[in-house]
Amino acid sequence: MRGSLWHLVIIWGAEVLTTVAAGRVFDFSHAVGGLEMPQPIASACGSGDTIYVLNRQFEEILDVPWNKAALYAEVCSFSMPSIAGTEVYLGTFGRYGDGDGELIWPVGIAIDSDENIYIADEWMNRISIFSNSGVFQNSWSTQREAGPGRTSGLAIDLNDDVYVSDSVNHRVCKFTNDGEYILQFGSFGHGPGELNAPWGVAVDDDGNTYIADHKNHRVQKFDADGEFVASFGSYGRGKRHLNRPSDVAVDPDGDVYVCDWGNDRVQVFERGGRFIASLIGDAQQMAKGHQIQVDANPDVLKARRRVYTPEPEWRFAMPTGVTFDVANSRLIVADTQRARVQIYNKVNDYLDAQFNL
Repeated sequence: MRGSLWHLVIIWGAEVLTTVAAGRVFDFSHAVGGLEMPQPIASACGSGDTIYVLNRQFEEILDVPWNKAALYAEVCSFSMPSIAGTEVYLGTFGRYGDGDGELIWPVGIAIDSDENIYIADEWMNRISIFSNSGVFQNSWSTQREAGPGRTSGLAIDLNDDVYVSDSVNHRVCKFTNDGEYILQFGSFGHGPGELNAPWGVAVDDDGNTYIADHKNHRVQKFDADGEFVASFGSYGRGKRHLNRPSDVAVDPDGDVYVCDWGNDRVQVFERGGRFIASLIGDAQQMAKGHQIQVDANPDVLKARRRVYTPEPEWRFAMPTGVTFDVANSRLIVADTQRARVQIYNKVNDYLDAQFNL
């Protein structure tokens, strides 16, 4: 009987909310979303339980030219405690435009040691800096000594140096926090240390850089001097595979989280590239903001009761960004096409006495 029950759990993995693998435990917590979060593409963690979510969206509005008011770009902030439904919307800053404090096509967000918020703008090829209350501070071009390119991702290390991925020139450029060019690494190609349209970037506590090598379907790791260290992942849909990864994050234990955009999941690897687990999205309960919207529409309530299964709604749909919240030991996934983030706790003291009998 016990063997049959275990076999059932494996087959019906859709019911699993706690993923236990290779000594790690990833316990699904909850989702946060709603009208204030129309299309999240990246997030960053502030002090306490504050999360800043970067949104960009094309909205088709009747009688409004597409380049006037149909583009939406802003940062919304939330207090996101560990209990579902207790999140609080704190406000919004940034808006569509090319002036100071405005954004055209934002693509990445990061926070420095003083909790200033850096936004990478793919269209403007610039970094805009805001205070944690949303007040514009400064901006600088990513096309200084590094030359022209296209800003695609953003990370900040422990020294407050800024790493910007350049998808057109297939490289990563490092700047001081006021925009002075330091170095660059990477070049076009498919071999070790070569890149093809890099997107998300992350830096660990040792100064190693991890790059979502988007069109090479892998993550590459470089040391603090920009020298190639390792590569993991390859094209496919299997456990160790990736399909157009869009972002990467690393936690204090050295575990690496890859936003596997084309496969609608997050892949987890250990620092040397050994595969650990796949997270596919587990939001069996709607986010508070979405539940409010549904409850206000009786026709939507009726339609939801007629579906064969709600399971597709639980899962990620082309997630774009992934962030590890060190202070709260949790993973924040920008579930872009579902207008929400999904949260997984990384539990280090997990114990289930009955399971371990």
